[in-house]
Amino acid sequence: MKSKTKAKLLDWLKLAACVALGFPVLIYFLQERLIFFPQPVAQDPLQANPGAAIEEVSLVTADQVRLRGWLVKATPTPAPLLLYFGGNAEEVSWLASTADRYAGWSLLLFNYRGYGRSEGKPGETELFADALQIHDYAAKRAQGGRVAVMGRSLGSGVAVYLAAQRPVAGVILVSPYDTIESVAQGVYPFLPISLMLKHRFDSLSRAPGIKAPLLCLVASGDRVIPRPHSERLYAAWGGPRQWREIRPADHDSLAGEPEYWRAIAAFLDGLR
Repeated sequence: MKSKTKAKLLDWLKLAACVALGFPVLIYFLQERLIFFPQPVAQDPLQANPGAAIEEVSLVTADQVRLRGWLVKATPTPAPLLLYFGGNAEEVSWLASTADRYAGWSLLLFNYRGYGRSEGKPGETELFADALQIHDYAAKRAQGGRVAVMGRSLGSGVAVYLAAQRPVAGVILVSPYDTIESVAQGVYPFLPISLMLKHRFDSLSRAPGIKAPLLCLVASGDRVIPRPHSERLYAAWGGPRQWREIRPADHDSLAGEPEYWRAIAAFLDGLR
């Protein structure tokens, strides 16, 4: 092989090596931006729902970060209370307008760190610790301390963690996954995800120890979290469980289907 050809080949090999090594490093340092998408408050629930029984709430975490949200009160009060943990790009104030869909349960909405008017930066460790503190606050506001938890997409991992750490009346998971690692490996099969990932949200390992009733809601056309990830978590659940596939719906359109809300109301009514 001629020297010039060898030199070009070596240059290409060096470039390929840089890309092969550089891309995983880039993904490692940017993974927070791939997992979390903080959003501002779309519209103040107090202004959007005049006359509704909505209370602005806040709490300060152990590391002195203030989280802000809303307590949407059922009628009559006091009532049992449903905690909601949203998706990775979801600012939760929009749910204040759905207060009549929870079978007489009040609804507690806190935005994650960095979302809405909450301070700080999101991360798995931080979201998990915040969820425990939010639960303990909710138990003081709920009728008889009765609390259920609901998590959508990314928030399903937060809800599962909470249910594994605190007594809850029931769990609603919307578009849930087994682990973030498993989902990410499906998207990036050529990367060593297990070595790179800092935020694992491993719901699968926690599910067998949870005895609370589960309602699992999945979209028939979900391409963000493919159905096998939800099925693995559902199969591992340690308590009574219900599976509802909503048709026609995809990852982002579930809440637009009447059957979605009917399933939630029926499940919560059964927990009362």
